[in-house]
Amino acid sequence: MDEILDEIQTWRARGDDVALATVVWTGGSTPRAIGAKMAVNARGEFVGSVSGGCVEGAVIDQARAVLKSGKPQLLNYGISDDMAWDVGLACGGSIQVFVEKI
Repeated sequence: MDEILDEIQTWRARGDDVALATVVWTGGSTPRAIGAKMAVNARGEFVGSVSGGCVEGAVIDQARAVLKSGKPQLLNYGISDDMAWDVGLACGGSIQVFVEKI
């Protein structure tokens, strides 16, 4: 968490808006637990992880949208085991990620 906070402080010091994505629910097999965090700035830079890489790109895109709109979002990612590899959640689990501008 210290790494995330340090990076947020650096981004804020240079004037960047920052969104914070937090895993708020998990179901089945997931690579990260509830409370896992990722910070994203408007440039698309990020620190931390909410899924071990399998949906990071989608969360970054949504975080940038939250920065533009100012409206928080609750994102849902999950898939059945037989379709998991096609969409990126190869673990077959489900997660909910709350994204907010900070």
